Amino acid sequence: MKKTAIVLAALALTATAAVPAAAKGHSRPDTGCMQAGIATLQGAGLMGEVAKNGLPVSLALALDVAPRDPSIVPSLPETLPLSVVLADHRAGGDSIFIYPWTVDGQFACVQ
Repeated sequence: MKKTAIVLAALALTATAAVPAAAKGHSRPDTGCMQAGIATLQGAGLMGEVAKNGLPVSLALALDVAPRDPSIVPSLPETLPLSVVLADHRAGGDSIFIYPWTVDGQFACVQ
């Protein structure tokens, strides 16, 4: 339980790291990536379930989401709260995961 709490805290801190940078004008939150992720969940009919119960990491991996550092996967909780997932999408190049979403044939997220 303690390990899960530590990992969630690390995810939340890492995922929100883009917010202070945006305030300083260095970078902006990757809201396009977040919107594309929401559209992906909606298109699959999963948004309500994920909003209520979180996103299983196994489902994210099945949707071709890839961890930037694969060694972190075993330390993640089985399910991530939607707020953490959305914050990670907004983190751009500082995200825990690499998202494959495309809009009009172009990647919507920082690779």
